[in-house]
Amino acid sequence: MSNPELPIIDLEGLRPKVASALRMACERDGFFYVRNHGVSESLQGELESQARTFFARPLEEKMGMAMEHGGRAWRGYFPVGGELTSGVPDSKEGIYFGAELGATDPRVQAGLPLHGPNLFPALDGFREAVLSYMAAMTKLGHRLMAGMAESLDLAPGDVSESLLREPLTLFRIFNYPAERAETPRWGVGEHTDYGLLTILKQSDESGLQVRTAHGWIDAPPLPGTFLCNIGDMLERMTYGRYRSTPHRVKNTSTRDRLSLPFFFDPSFDAEVRPLVPRASVEEPPRWDGRSVFDFRGTYGEYLLEKVSKVFPHLATRQLGGR
Repeated sequence: MSNPELPIIDLEGLRPKVASALRMACERDGFFYVRNHGVSESLQGELESQARTFFARPLEEKMGMAMEHGGRAWRGYFPVGGELTSGVPDSKEGIYFGAELGATDPRVQAGLPLHGPNLFPALDGFREAVLSYMAAMTKLGHRLMAGMAESLDLAPGDVSESLLREPLTLFRIFNYPAERAETPRWGVGEHTDYGLLTILKQSDESGLQVRTAHGWIDAPPLPGTFLCNIGDMLERMTYGRYRSTPHRVKNTSTRDRLSLPFFFDPSFDAEVRPLVPRASVEEPPRWDGRSVFDFRGTYGEYLLEKVSKVFPHLATRQLGGR
């Protein structure tokens, strides 16, 4: 395992050049770094500081905003081992956030799952940092997806109007505790992401690994960049031309590792449909033995089926047993 050969894309470049770089990265790796992304370094630093302060609090205090209190909005805190990947408990704790929606929002009034208010800890500046960061990342998500559309020779409206009228923006702050055993456990086992695009901020501690044609490689944090990867839905919508690449996490450092993934996904009611003509790309075997091409329906239906397996006890209680 060596340092990655994952591409670094400068978003200040000319649009055709950026689109070409995105095309190459998505066809080959499904992962890429972006720099000159426009998200404030001071905001990132404030959010990381707030996160470390929160995770250092006693467990009883953190459980005061447990996901059980988040209702159908599916927000809040879970402890180490509280989230499952392929049925196996992860060695991490975390907080789930989404778009902040009040009680008068039509989607909240309709009881739409995964929509509603967030739960925030009683820490000065925490709420403001999270919401400011999510706003900046939403802007970046639109910018990257516009580049994706161009990379696929699509008109901008083919993506923005059909898939991203009200993009589902989900934000997580994860803490992978430092492992003191000689053989650290997997923080998260092998998996792929569900949606269109993941934009990841990592703290200084490495731990993320990506599976490539040449085996597993490290994807360490690089100063001034975010690490991006595409998800199952973009692979589905491009007939496998763009790859949703398996990855995993193991914290081998002596310090807790922070990971802040932002998921920029289709609107909840967006119909999952092809964006490009079927290509002569043979579908490679997936890590889970399943096919992303079997699904028919809306992204919301797809996502609910997936998240119900991550927190099965919450799905039974809060999502009607989905």
